[in-house]
Amino acid sequence: MTTDLTTGLCVDEGEFAALAGPWRRLYQECEEATSFQSHAWLASWWRSYGRPGRLRVVLVREGGELVAAAPLMRVHAPVPAHRPLGGAISDFADVLLSARIRDRAADALTEGLRALARTAPIDFREVRAGACVERVCERWQGPRRELVDSRCLELPPLPVDELLKRLPSTTSQRARAKLRKLSAAGVRHRVVPADEAESTVRTLLRLHRLQWQGRKVTSEHLRPRFREHLLRAVPPMVAAGEAVVTEFLVDGEVLAADLTLLSSRLAGGYLYGAHPSLRERKVDVATMLLDACTRHTSGEQPRTLSLLRGDEPYKHHWRPTAAPNRRFLLARGRTAPLLTAAVCEASAREWARGVRRDRQERRDQQERQGRRAGQAG
Repeated sequence: MTTDLTTGLCVDEGEFAALAGPWRRLYQECEEATSFQSHAWLASWWRSYGRPGRLRVVLVREGGELVAAAPLMRVHAPVPAHRPLGGAISDFADVLLSARIRDRAADALTEGLRALARTAPIDFREVRAGACVERVCERWQGPRRELVDSRCLELPPLPVDELLKRLPSTTSQRARAKLRKLSAAGVRHRVVPADEAESTVRTLLRLHRLQWQGRKVTSEHLRPRFREHLLRAVPPMVAAGEAVVTEFLVDGEVLAADLTLLSSRLAGGYLYGAHPSLRERKVDVATMLLDACTRHTSGEQPRTLSLLRGDEPYKHHWRPTAAPNRRFLLARGRTAPLLTAAVCEASAREWARGVRRDRQERRDQQERQGRRAGQAG
């Protein structure tokens, strides 16, 4: 006997908060999900960043069991749309689908999203390749567009020694020397239990602020709302195996801390803080963090090591593979003009980024030429 699926819309934050148990069961069944789709992360994010009256979570149930979910919110600018919860501080967005009835759940969720799209398009940003939302897009009947979103980099699920073998010999030798310096400097790492996670996150944020003092930093990471979000979200995520917090100690003093997010198929170093004195000890922080993170990517449960969003030069030292995110815009006939407006807005932003990038490259080139001229003089 086939049980009918029912689709509903959650707009009440109290109701959303109460979904923790059913949401966790669905999340654990959905191997494509990342930690950014966990209930602890999303519910905490909504408390810090959500706007009253804008919550729009599409839910699909089979009997009383949650079998699909799309965590969205209504936004009004720059173009009216429904966007995933998690915002700019989340690297990946997706929906959740039960593995047991994947196709039926996707059908029902698509219909629920089509009903929502009558008033504004669905704008899925930062979608990782292979995400569940791709099944929704395949079923979509109506205007749709796919755009390239943020660039991400990934490493295979290998221990650090195997990753070193992928590098040129001279680069590998330098990396091995950096690993030896970690031991020589007396650096020890400790994975923190859930009941200590909040205290270590406070330490991490203090060290993060200290390490970037006087330098350009992501301003959001210094704001109280971000701090409160992490303090709420991380302890239950550690308890559920959705995150791991690591302390790095020298002579018993915590001089660095790292937050790595874990899911069934993926691990990603999300945020760290390191005391400036580590540089004085000749400790290469990036190598230290990678060594610790790979302990959670290889072994009994291999996970791809995501370097998350960003194409910074230091990430390329390890020869990662490019894994760009995508953006899916889905509309109905009546909201197609809003979809077109969103595409135009995205194109304008990309053009502006290109102009800024070209200007910065010219400034950098002029500075290099100036330094060479000064040295020659």
